Amino acid sequence: MKASQTFISTLKEAPSDAEIVSHQLMMRAGFIKRLGAGIYNYMPLGLRVIRKVEGIIRDEMTRAGAVELLMPVVQPAELWGETGRFQAYGPELLRVKDRHQRDFVIQPTSEEVITDIARQELRSYKQLPRNFFHIQTKFRDERRPRFGLMRGREFTMKDAYSFDRDQASALKSYQVMFEAYKRIFDRFGLQYRAVAADTGAIGGDASHEFQVIADTGEDAIVYCPTSEYAANIELAEALPLLATRGTATQAMTKTPTPGKSTCEDVAELLKLPLAQTVKSLVLATDQLDDKGDIVKTTVWLLLVRGDHSLNEVKTGKVPGLKDGWRFATVVEIEEHFGCKPGYLGPVFSKDGLKKPVKIVADRTVANMADFVCGANEPDFHLTGVNWGRDLPEPDLVADIRNVVAGDPSPDGKGVLAIQRGIEVGHVFYLGTKKYSIPMGATFLDENGKPQPFEMGCYGIGVTRILGAAIEQNHDERGMVWPASIAPFECVICPIGMDRSADVKAAAEQLHDTLAAAGIDVVLDDRGERPGAMFADWELIGVPLRLVISDRGLKAGTVEMQGRRDSAATVVPLAEAAAKAMAALPARR
Repeated sequence: MKASQTFISTLKEAPSDAEIVSHQLMMRAGFIKRLGAGIYNYMPLGLRVIRKVEGIIRDEMTRAGAVELLMPVVQPAELWGETGRFQAYGPELLRVKDRHQRDFVIQPTSEEVITDIARQELRSYKQLPRNFFHIQTKFRDERRPRFGLMRGREFTMKDAYSFDRDQASALKSYQVMFEAYKRIFDRFGLQYRAVAADTGAIGGDASHEFQVIADTGEDAIVYCPTSEYAANIELAEALPLLATRGTATQAMTKTPTPGKSTCEDVAELLKLPLAQTVKSLVLATDQLDDKGDIVKTTVWLLLVRGDHSLNEVKTGKVPGLKDGWRFATVVEIEEHFGCKPGYLGPVFSKDGLKKPVKIVADRTVANMADFVCGANEPDFHLTGVNWGRDLPEPDLVADIRNVVAGDPSPDGKGVLAIQRGIEVGHVFYLGTKKYSIPMGATFLDENGKPQPFEMGCYGIGVTRILGAAIEQNHDERGMVWPASIAPFECVICPIGMDRSADVKAAAEQLHDTLAAAGIDVVLDDRGERPGAMFADWELIGVPLRLVISDRGLKAGTVEMQGRRDSAATVVPLAEAAAKAMAALPARR
């Protein structure tokens, strides 16, 4: 292709509302143009990358046995009502009415529609297993869309859905998709980790996220450098840092801590390690009647070590908190503890609490001795506190904290490290309870009896891949694309092409040779000055550049430079095509 045959529109400066590197560079390189909040036009160069991402996905999904179809963007609300998600999904679900005042949704995902297809078309166990996928526009009405394609409202996603006869078969389908995803991300040429994850709003029983490694990532990835263990921080198990409870060596003492309401301030005042303190967090659960009115509220006191933080996802799995919890209000705290927040603790006076609370201790806290906690009195804390002697055992002991770097790995094969990542793919084993059973999606087994489908779902954020790839691969000059998803694999930059017939002829011949060999090559025939031409292609991030000039032709040479190389290499003109092909990764 010649550059004049496509559309190239670059900027020296990014718009002021572009917050992160990928957003800035895509705007500067003319990959996207903002139409509205979180809504973008995909310009020709950006669309080329999207189509290459889609092509790799299609290849590997088909290789894995999935069949492509296409489901609509606009979906009837009654399908979503069957699963309860029309009400439960929240404001991110864009709900609309047609001219007849019938409810529809602009789909953020397609579980209900594909389940409706399955219950109509897959009637017998002989038709299973089956996996359908599509690549389609999605819409999620983000409250604050930001970061360009990383958190937009309209985006493109590949989602796939598997249907199986039993759990064993469903887990095989899950593994097939897991392996297909690894091949997809390998072909993208991105550094990534597949991590165990929480099932989130989709629901289900097993889940892995595919995270592209990037320092700017929003997610914390926990992994063990000496083993295969990897998990999202929301799911990573925090083992107790104390194997057994120590023996009490101090008397419990009420100690003045005027104005010191945080564990950090108290530890500094008392000249104690922060790890000797215990942090108190107060939650509440509400029991509702049939009308949705609160008939009973239970208050919970959760205890984590002072240098640890509460993991809200794990907290939501604690018995009694599974059906939903919230942080208690100041009024509720004072009604129960008779004290304002900042000085709360699990040790109560002989008069007891004003109202009862349930106490949940993190695993590490449950084994602490001689610890420091609030005294339930303003400006006072207790030191030398011990379980059993000074306060009863907690109602529950659970893993409710975030892991930290250096914690022991749950697989016993080392210690944990943490890095940042960007979620770009997710695989779920759903089972039957989330969609099949609520929607009455069944097949007939060998005995002619109806059975619910065992389901799985598998998503890749197609347009999000662009942002993640750039966040991982860029420098001060612009984007640095992996060859497999670059807008072009190679660019030929002829200097003075409009003035030199020899340069023009050599450039076109080299272009035609590479194109005939299957290389996605572009010839810059715009007549730009060398500096401007080089700057454009470095910004755009093409992996390989070939420079042809009169001076080089006289010497029978071409300059070849990889996007990551600090300097060009001089190669013979006669070998330039072969050298370029050797420098680019082989296709799979």
